[in-house]
Amino acid sequence: MAETDKTEQGTRAQDASPPSALPPARVGGSLGRSRMPRWLPRAMVLALALYACFQLGSWAFHQLVGLLINILIAFFLALAIEPAVGRMAARGMRRGLATFIVFLAVIAFGAGFVVLLGSMLAGQIVDMVEDFPKYLDSVIRWINSTFHTDLSRVEVQDSLLRSDWLRRYVQNSASGVLDISTTVLGGLFKVLTIFLFSFYFAADGPRLRRTLCSVLPPAKQAEVLRAWEIAVDKTGGYLYSRGLMALISGVAHYILLEILGVPYAPALAVWVGLVSQFIPTIGTYLAGALPMLIAFTVNPWYALWVLGFVVIYQQFENYVLQPKLTSKTVDIHPAVAFGSVVAGTALLGAVGALIAIPAVATLQAFLGAYVKRYAVTDDPRVHGHRRRDGGRALARLRGVIRAKRDEGPPPGDGA
Repeated sequence: MAETDKTEQGTRAQDASPPSALPPARVGGSLGRSRMPRWLPRAMVLALALYACFQLGSWAFHQLVGLLINILIAFFLALAIEPAVGRMAARGMRRGLATFIVFLAVIAFGAGFVVLLGSMLAGQIVDMVEDFPKYLDSVIRWINSTFHTDLSRVEVQDSLLRSDWLRRYVQNSASGVLDISTTVLGGLFKVLTIFLFSFYFAADGPRLRRTLCSVLPPAKQAEVLRAWEIAVDKTGGYLYSRGLMALISGVAHYILLEILGVPYAPALAVWVGLVSQFIPTIGTYLAGALPMLIAFTVNPWYALWVLGFVVIYQQFENYVLQPKLTSKTVDIHPAVAFGSVVAGTALLGAVGALIAIPAVATLQAFLGAYVKRYAVTDDPRVHGHRRRDGGRALARLRGVIRAKRDEGPPPGDGA
């Protein structure tokens, strides 16, 4: 009995012991389950590093987006002059010298055109300022005779000179001279950057292609060279179509200006043709403003005639002329050409509208080689014709179904 009492007392002592007196194995197991996994700190550091790299890359891209757009323009400009440079280099001329000659010809043509238009515009502005009182008197006489008013040129001039909007305009113009100068200097720097990169792309074109192909396997090299050749052809075709539309536009506006008797009609026609085709979206209206201004110096009503002709011709060009010429020279559907211009404008603005068509044409021609095509079935519906026996076949099918329904169920089903 004494041994039994000792055993019961020992059991009660063990049951009454505090929880901290657990075996070492159980304590170690609970600590192991509450400890942080070893991979979690590394994953957190890696996630923070990736987020920092993404933010840094996004910041760098937004800072360099202007330079990237200039390089893209320079690349397409180099593709445009590639045929002329390659033709001169094939005749034995050094490629750098050939590129320099082509760029010199382009710059000389552009500078001569700008100087010619600048001198013409300056002379016309002087004449218009000298004759402004006469034009104002004619407008006031027309208003008085039409609306039965009693206006005078002196009252109109005084009201204009004393108006608040003219005073604010003069103040804003005076304060914005520095901004205009900065914008002009920035534009000149961008033009210089584009010409510099395009010169390097055109002069070192073979070296650039060799460098690019040296890091690719032979199969990929052939694809890159083929894509490069397609890009040159499509860009040249796009410029050809733009040049042809500029010629047609210039001839049409020259005929109108000659009929109206507007001075400097040849120079104005060249201005309208080039500006309307090579400055997308707003080029047509910017090109039509100068002929309207010159026509106003001859007769204020002639400016309205020029405006109406510009609007009508723009609609004809957008819906008739441009889709046909663009689809033939760059081999894309007119709807695709229009959609690519809209998409390019949404992505990159005027630059995207200018390079959208050659870029899409190049991509379409390159991907066309990898699309498997099959022979089209000889079906009238392919050509848009509906099958005439469609009603007969449907009636025959209905007759078969009705006959089977009238026969009733088979004999074995009623059992």
